Amino acid sequence: MDKRFPLEDQIEMLASALRGRVVTPGSPDYDGLRIVALANFDKTPAAVIRVATAADIAAVINFARATDLELAVRSGGHSVGGFSGSNGGLVIDLRDLTGIDIDHAGRTGWFGTGLNAGAVTAALEPHGLILPLGDSGTVGLGGITLGGGIGYLVRKHGLTIDSLLAAEIVTADGDILVADAEHHSDLFWALRGGGGNFGVVTRFRFRLHALPSFVGGPLILPATPEVLAGFVAAAEAAPDELTAIVNLMPAPPLPFIPPHVHGQLVLMGMMAHAGDAEAAARALAPFRALAPAIADLVGPAPLSSLYIPEDPNLRPAVTTRALYMDTVGLADARTLIEHLGRTDAPMFIGQVRVLGGAAARVPVGDTAYAHRRSRILVGLLAMYGGPTEPHERWASAGIAALRQHDAGAYVNFVSNEGPERLRAAYPGPTWDRLRQVKAKYDPENLFRLNQNIPPAA
Repeated sequence: MDKRFPLEDQIEMLASALRGRVVTPGSPDYDGLRIVALANFDKTPAAVIRVATAADIAAVINFARATDLELAVRSGGHSVGGFSGSNGGLVIDLRDLTGIDIDHAGRTGWFGTGLNAGAVTAALEPHGLILPLGDSGTVGLGGITLGGGIGYLVRKHGLTIDSLLAAEIVTADGDILVADAEHHSDLFWALRGGGGNFGVVTRFRFRLHALPSFVGGPLILPATPEVLAGFVAAAEAAPDELTAIVNLMPAPPLPFIPPHVHGQLVLMGMMAHAGDAEAAARALAPFRALAPAIADLVGPAPLSSLYIPEDPNLRPAVTTRALYMDTVGLADARTLIEHLGRTDAPMFIGQVRVLGGAAARVPVGDTAYAHRRSRILVGLLAMYGGPTEPHERWASAGIAALRQHDAGAYVNFVSNEGPERLRAAYPGPTWDRLRQVKAKYDPENLFRLNQNIPPAA
């Protein structure tokens, strides 16, 4: 690229070579397209490029290398580190890559990385099929998959990456590859948990799972230490068909929650049972016995019903911290609940996810997600509209108070916490192996707007 031309002219020339659309600061929809899900981050790229094909992505990558422009990649825009945007660089926006090609007989399918979890689930449900994704319908398929994918069916069907069969990816030199167990197997290993360090994934091929019947929904109980500890114990003892995610939060003003409870701290257990109503009733009985329910909406329903509707106009600032724990006993439960009382954020959540099951049966070295033996994932989240710093201190202090022996970190829940926390996501030989793969496919670290793994020397 001839650097004698102004950048605006060079971007215009790039636009003429693409099937997709280049959106610059002068475009009327620029502000709407540059923003990401979290108000913490307000970045102004030189261009947002709504790519239409893998060839478009290759052209943008080559352009970024020639112009030395920073390169960000956006799928759903939910990055807690703000990596979906750039100040002065280029954003490869994948939201138009929404193709779906399902092989119903073989129970596999290709899915574009511009899809979100809700769209994938809605496309599969009419066919009695599912893909284990996260607990939010608006999270992008690209981000959740590349980081691992811990969601509602993690105990029955494992992480999202455990269903991944192949990925089409554009690498730093502009090559378009398909990585799977037989082709570029080192890259395929790294993509299963190593994040966006190795290229831009355009689509994934997944193994799909039959879901002939499903029982799920929220079970809302009093938020006491005894109930929380008992809930976690019941979730650990439950059959693999049941995955439960606990949200300790102020009760929202919903019609099925008594008005006198609105705003009070409650335990909202999001229950997901991959089986029939009779088996679900047996699995759910220990939870229902913990305390009289404030509300019990658990019943036969589609999996998509667990994706709570989100207001697209609501864009709060969010602070989040997370850690793995070995156990959540009575003392731990008391510490967590007491800490939730120390924030003045308008909305806050203490989340507990019991892992195990199918996710724990995958050998540790088989994927770049290296925390197969971790038992419980606990997170703190604050949503607010003012300064960030007080909430950062609150979340960090809570994690410090809860820390036990498991030093690992789930990369999709790591924000801008420094290199030590990133290393916790990729311990020991996982880090060394990822650096070798990075050196092979991105030796100049073009893809650095992420939880960055530097190439090996």
